[in-house]
Amino acid sequence: MTSPVPLAYDERLTAPRTWWLIAVAVGFSMALIVLPYGGLAALGGFGVGTLVACMWVSAQGSSRIRITHDQLIADQARIPLTALGDVLVLEGEEARAWRTYKADLRAHTLMRSYVTGAVRIENTDPDDPTPYIFLSTRTPQALADALGHARTA
Repeated sequence: MTSPVPLAYDERLTAPRTWWLIAVAVGFSMALIVLPYGGLAALGGFGVGTLVACMWVSAQGSSRIRITHDQLIADQARIPLTALGDVLVLEGEEARAWRTYKADLRAHTLMRSYVTGAVRIENTDPDDPTPYIFLSTRTPQALADALGHARTA
């Protein structure tokens, strides 16, 4: 049995609570749409509508950012720490600028519209055409500090 890899940083980008309320509202809307077919159909419409909307909200909130002793893991991407360069902490308007008009289409991004902070990490791997990694995060300074600590450890 292998022991679990210790994490230097672990963050899950969950959807806001209001999105769950909207998912229930979608269920009510579906119930109203099929209400002319009877109460049982309305109940089924509510169940199916809510289920589908909740699955979508859950999918939006399933992103994770982790740092182990030798890798940065952002969703499915596994990037060795040796391939990472300078880290730029972005908040507010600067983060929005890097998500929009300053963005490079070749960059690897993990963006969530409901998260205002981000980090931009230079890619130093000469064989990889990706210029940088852009990660939305609620705690950009903590992520930058964890990256720095993991690279020096």
